[in-house]
Amino acid sequence: MNVPYFRPSIGEQERAAVNGVLDSGWLTTGYLTRRFETAFAAYTGARHAVAVNSCTAALHLALEAAGIREGDIVLVPAMTFAATAEVVRYLGARPVLVDCDPVTLCADPEAMWQTARTWAAGGRLKAMMPMHYGGQMADVFRLKAIADEFGMTMIEDAAHTLPAHIQDAEGNWHAAGTTAAITCFSFYANKCITTGEGGMLVTDDEQIAGRAQMMSLHGLSKNAWNRFEAKGSWYYEIVDAGFKYNLTDIASAIGLAQLEKAERFWQQRREVAARYEAGLTEWSEYVQTPREIAGRKSSWHLYPIRLHLNRLSIDRAQFIEELKQRGITCSVHWMPLHLHPYYRRTYGYRVEDFPVASAEWPRLISLPIFPGMRGEEVDYVCRSIGEVAAAHHRGTLPAPACA
Repeated sequence: MNVPYFRPSIGEQERAAVNGVLDSGWLTTGYLTRRFETAFAAYTGARHAVAVNSCTAALHLALEAAGIREGDIVLVPAMTFAATAEVVRYLGARPVLVDCDPVTLCADPEAMWQTARTWAAGGRLKAMMPMHYGGQMADVFRLKAIADEFGMTMIEDAAHTLPAHIQDAEGNWHAAGTTAAITCFSFYANKCITTGEGGMLVTDDEQIAGRAQMMSLHGLSKNAWNRFEAKGSWYYEIVDAGFKYNLTDIASAIGLAQLEKAERFWQQRREVAARYEAGLTEWSEYVQTPREIAGRKSSWHLYPIRLHLNRLSIDRAQFIEELKQRGITCSVHWMPLHLHPYYRRTYGYRVEDFPVASAEWPRLISLPIFPGMRGEEVDYVCRSIGEVAAAHHRGTLPAPACA
């Protein structure tokens, strides 16, 4: 059996939507993109949404709209994708890394507070950017309290979370997109919904939304659709030096079709995650499965297991290779930022600076999980993991400290 890491859920609805755009004569940002923004804001519960061509673009616009400038400091998780930190560098600001919680792998609030206290002097600490690892939300209420204490803007990297929810102390549920000043989503090919490439910035702040909208298209006072519609004018002004981040109507047509399926996709990913949990229970001596924390509902964008390497005679790379030989494609999310050459070279980070991220990274394997994944595919992955682990068993030793 061949099990891909991801299989896109694209059907006739998406194809018809794209053909409609091709037949319309208007292919770039226009009416459908505005519709997508309105529908997405309503789905997440945010007041405003700005569609862009990637989550990276959304994060960059978020920082720019929040007033981050050269020399400022932004707190970023060590356990995240490159985009979360690199957008800070786009503006000449400094990303300061924060270790992760050993259970969720999201930013650890205690580490965030300690880091904020360390960097608060000088008045350049301006923002934090927690990332919701794998689809389970970080402890946003504690993080927001820290952001308020130190006068920071909280911008959430929600690339993995559509939908995801967290419960407050009064028992009320809050969706990703409603718990920070600005939240940024991804529509990359393997995300919870896709436009092929794309992203969305959401906020309740009208000024932030307006700034992001303008800066997403060269800082122009009017976009092309406004200029060429029936009541539009050819005249425009450059208000500021902006970027080329707009999303096309072709992509938005796909996004609208996908958004209608978002709840069904979520339910299917939850079912795959539950089947993995049941199927891997007998192999718990070798693998630790992800846990959904009480009071949180994960989008299950990822299903990251962690190997008990002290009970295996092979490392993570060989484990993945043996799964590959059985036709199973896996991934790893991610090498922590402080281990990459750029961050070691530029900021002098060392392995021991972030002990949790450094300890968890060699154990991580992201298993295939996607809507439409068949039960027999999940069962085959579980059985293969058990066969590989049993073939390389080296005796039962004490579990790792972070297990």
